[in-house]
Amino acid sequence: MRTRFLSRRALGALAAAGLVAALAACATDDPATPAASSSAAAYPVTVGSVTLPAQPVKIVSLSPTTTEMLFAIGAGGQVVAADDNSNFPANAPKTELSGFQPNAEAVAAKSPDLVVLSTDANNVVAQLTTLKIPVYVAPAAVTLEDTYKQLAELGELTGHKAEATALTQQMKDDIAKLVKDLPKRATPLSYYYELDPTLYSVTSKTFIGSLFELAGLKNVADAADTKGSGYPQLTAESLVKSNPDLIFLADTKCCKQDLAAVQARAGWAGMTAVSKGQVIALDDDIASRWGPRVVDLVRAIVDAANKVPA
Repeated sequence: MRTRFLSRRALGALAAAGLVAALAACATDDPATPAASSSAAAYPVTVGSVTLPAQPVKIVSLSPTTTEMLFAIGAGGQVVAADDNSNFPANAPKTELSGFQPNAEAVAAKSPDLVVLSTDANNVVAQLTTLKIPVYVAPAAVTLEDTYKQLAELGELTGHKAEATALTQQMKDDIAKLVKDLPKRATPLSYYYELDPTLYSVTSKTFIGSLFELAGLKNVADAADTKGSGYPQLTAESLVKSNPDLIFLADTKCCKQDLAAVQARAGWAGMTAVSKGQVIALDDDIASRWGPRVVDLVRAIVDAANKVPA
């Protein structure tokens, strides 16, 4: 399997993404929005091993997911730099900083009073700590509770605790309503979730897989995960034989996959999902992140399932 693909997409999505409310509305923020006037009185604040003496005003985010989280809770105006993959919201201060190959000196040059990231690549956490720069690590979520916990902790660190609490509750309410409205089926719908055209997928044990479980869908990749990695590579033969009801493509941007591309694959045209047009093209970014737009992903899953006659 391509190492770069796993680190950037499967692990990032850990993916996830993996696709995802705060929705667009909740995930955008006016960078000029000032912090609550009472926030200064709440410091110092300690979250895990991170202690901030005052509200951070120069945050560097080295993860697209944490960038989305920060803006969604109203801390966007405190973010002075984001990594080169932070493309949402549109007003995020995207820079050349890398979250996958971070350079501590380049990060320090931004004079941050808080750095937020998802992976400790290049031992960057220790390097920044040596420079006395506080670092909060938000690893790829395994469950929705991980997402909610990270939102809460970022809210506390940035002085936006109330906003984070409200966002989390809205996400929970939206997801609960989406799942509640699903029709009851005697036999669960089966699905295949594609990470890339070489047929790597996710199992129900992953973050993405857990979202499909909420919707009551059965994952055809589970049986193929003999190594227990959570990210098995399937064969074309096994996929054709499993004949899933739905196919979700999380490789539309990176690899230009869509219904037409899938139809052109040898033996795939006769699969139920393909012949009935039940192939869903997901947004790669939403599918590989575990922030506020995870509600969009759940909605995409539910909408697809609802279109299949019960």
